[in-house]
Amino acid sequence: MNPSNFGERKLTELDFTRLKKFTAAGAMPQLEEILNEADVVPSSAIPPDVVTMYARFVIRDLRVHRSQILVVCYPADAEPGKGHISVLSPAGMSLIGLPAGAIGRWARPGGDESVAQIEKILFQPEAAGDYVT
Repeated sequence: MNPSNFGERKLTELDFTRLKKFTAAGAMPQLEEILNEADVVPSSAIPPDVVTMYARFVIRDLRVHRSQILVVCYPADAEPGKGHISVLSPAGMSLIGLPAGAIGRWARPGGDESVAQIEKILFQPEAAGDYVT
């Protein structure tokens, strides 16, 4: 996890509860760390500029200066070619719960580090009144 994001990551109670299931029996220690450090709030209280599950948002790669639209989703719904990345991927874990303007960092498969800034949230289920997705 990126220490500079400590204290700014927020998760809804529902996202927290669902993600906690992936950490059972000691699996996913990085996700466990994220969950332990996140500020957990009711879905109705999550700020509209935070990446929640199934939020659609724009990130800008700070190394190649290219923007792309992503959605952080559960593994069964992941389609990386369409911008739907699993919350259990390094990128998904780095970005979930961060607000617009925050910078996520994660290791790519070849070992290089990706560095991207969340530019804006295009759609967030909670901001649209969907508290159960």
